[in-house]
Amino acid sequence: MADIFEVTGGKKLKGEITPQGAKNEALQILCATLLTEKEVVIHNIPDILDVNMLINLIGDFGVEVKKVAEGSYSFKAANVNLDYLYTEDYRNKAAKLRGSIMMIGPLLARFKRAFIPKPGGDKIGRRRLDTHFLGFEKLGAKFKFNNNDNSFSIDASELTGTYMLLDEASVTGTANIVMAAVLAKGTTTIFNAACEPYLQQLCKMLVRMGAKIEGIGSNLLTIHGVDSLSGTEHTMLSDMIEVGSFIGMAAMTQSEITIKNAQPHELGIIPDSFRKLGIQLEIKDNDIIVPYQRHYEIQTFIDGSVLTIADAIWPGLTPDLLSVILVTATQAKGTVLIHQKMFESRLFFVDKLIDMGAQIILCDPHRAAVIGINRSYKLRGIKMTSPDIRAGVALLIAAMSAEGVSTINNINQIDRGYQNIEGRLNALGADIRRK
Repeated sequence: MADIFEVTGGKKLKGEITPQGAKNEALQILCATLLTEKEVVIHNIPDILDVNMLINLIGDFGVEVKKVAEGSYSFKAANVNLDYLYTEDYRNKAAKLRGSIMMIGPLLARFKRAFIPKPGGDKIGRRRLDTHFLGFEKLGAKFKFNNNDNSFSIDASELTGTYMLLDEASVTGTANIVMAAVLAKGTTTIFNAACEPYLQQLCKMLVRMGAKIEGIGSNLLTIHGVDSLSGTEHTMLSDMIEVGSFIGMAAMTQSEITIKNAQPHELGIIPDSFRKLGIQLEIKDNDIIVPYQRHYEIQTFIDGSVLTIADAIWPGLTPDLLSVILVTATQAKGTVLIHQKMFESRLFFVDKLIDMGAQIILCDPHRAAVIGINRSYKLRGIKMTSPDIRAGVALLIAAMSAEGVSTINNINQIDRGYQNIEGRLNALGADIRRK
């Protein structure tokens, strides 16, 4: 697939767009199919690189995978080949996909052992796996790390429920530990658990499969282990990161769009975070309408001081949207401090925005001050490279609002998280060409 976008900026968008299924939910839900030998049917699966790689990897284990409709697959893990764990093919594929880390919980729960190379993914800074591994250890798993090839071997001949306080409210860590605990002996209590909608979706699906989980939606989960799980059917949420990306895109390009099936009740403070930038939103049933706005003005704190927008664990603002919020602020009136607490390399893409004419001061690896130019001039098209999924879409938004033509290299990073993004946006009036 071509790896360059050529974007002609200045095009106004109009129409309706439907967000894809949630990428971050998909990676958890797909791994959970390994917990049972019964059939599990999943709907609204996004057709994106990371998810497709995980589906293929699950199939390589001998899981019977069938595409039953567009975006819908059935999985039957009745004949799992654990020997595949130790093949070079598995090592190569799992190392390219960070989501493969969430296969460990189900494998330990059902088959009592697992092996995984150090996972890949975005180059956005340090992403620890300690939460996953400490949780497994508390359940009774024993780890062995091989320094020569960065691989982990795990033995879990007997998992036993226990109390644990997670060192951080990691979404993937919580999901992994929950999947291991549902088949462990006794009761597991997880305090400081993540409670994102994606994690809630996983827990609700597991309950339908026969798991016993209390406290869903809170940061205190109690899991009573069961002997086995059955099959189920599950429909994934719309991707909240896409919804936020489309809001920012509409504002930056002075467009009027309707985001269908945005599921605003599942978005937490995302809509209000964009309203703080001065962006008007109309929520109508399950849709979000972003009207045309010539200008939008960043709010201040009550005492008049400069607004800070920072990521936080749910129900705070997801870090995956800070790149989009930052680029959207560049054409606003006013100033905002963007504080990316979780990843120390995620703001480095702002040098491209500065080259385009944005007024941004990178204070340190975690903070950037954006001085909005209030559309006093347009950003200019340049050549740039996408460093990660979310920065890639932020740069795409900037290019769509800019004057002239921009080229974005390394767009396979965008493909990892966004399904047919150029086709869907071109249908609204954008001019994006894959080269």
